[in-house]
Amino acid sequence: MVTEVDPPRVSSGSAHRATTRFRLDLEYAGESFHGWQRQALGTTVQGVVEEALTRLCGHPVTLIGAGRTDAGVHALGQVAHFDTSHPRPAAVLQRALNAITPPTVTILRVAAVSDSFHARYAARYREYLYRLSDRETPPALERGRLWHLPLPLDVAAMRQGLHLLLGTHDFSAFRAAQCQAKTPVRTIRRAEIWRSGEEIRITLGANAFLHHMVRNVVGSAVLIGQGKRAPAWFAELLANRDRAQAGATAPPARPLPATRLYADPALETPIVHAWTISTT
Repeated sequence: MVTEVDPPRVSSGSAHRATTRFRLDLEYAGESFHGWQRQALGTTVQGVVEEALTRLCGHPVTLIGAGRTDAGVHALGQVAHFDTSHPRPAAVLQRALNAITPPTVTILRVAAVSDSFHARYAARYREYLYRLSDRETPPALERGRLWHLPLPLDVAAMRQGLHLLLGTHDFSAFRAAQCQAKTPVRTIRRAEIWRSGEEIRITLGANAFLHHMVRNVVGSAVLIGQGKRAPAWFAELLANRDRAQAGATAPPARPLPATRLYADPALETPIVHAWTISTT
């Protein structure tokens, strides 16, 4: 559990106010936003929540998220933090934020935390679920929320390929050109695929992901499932580190990747126990 701390007490005669750090857990429907990150044009999750916090706190507020989501991508458990010199009780902040933010954003929890907590840099593990369907007819109820491929996929072959990604590797072959990460090296701790009814679900878990890495892995795995590449091809991609040799980027398609974020390495319990969408 995250240990909550009491806001600092500052006398009315103090020349400078101390600040209190708050952690937010929130969910949102991504089709209403141009992604997480604040932009000059377009409505974003960070932007609307910062506007609400600025109203409530009476001063400009910067919201730091654990990760950035692309346009149209949902989240059931995004984690963020902000600092304020005008703290309120966490429960009051939660109710007020839910009252003035759009209905497509919900604040699940607010907690005062220590200054050492950082939503982005304290995250140690992320897990994503990408949903596909290979039934012949396109889905109506899940339209736009999974990737529909009308021909059967070889899940066993895809599983063999995905397992080659486990461990620490240079993932340049699955890295978007606009990725700003300092290093392409990541450690994949979980790579699974299974059928669930008419769905095929791919789960990837790692210490961190490169921009579009999950969608690039999925796009390449589909080529294996279609018989266009052998499972061993993933080992070749890791070795040649050439993005042009890998498969196309899978569509965001309002997918439902699942994320479990450990915001502190000392925590034994993940912050999020929910299937969510995130940035990659």
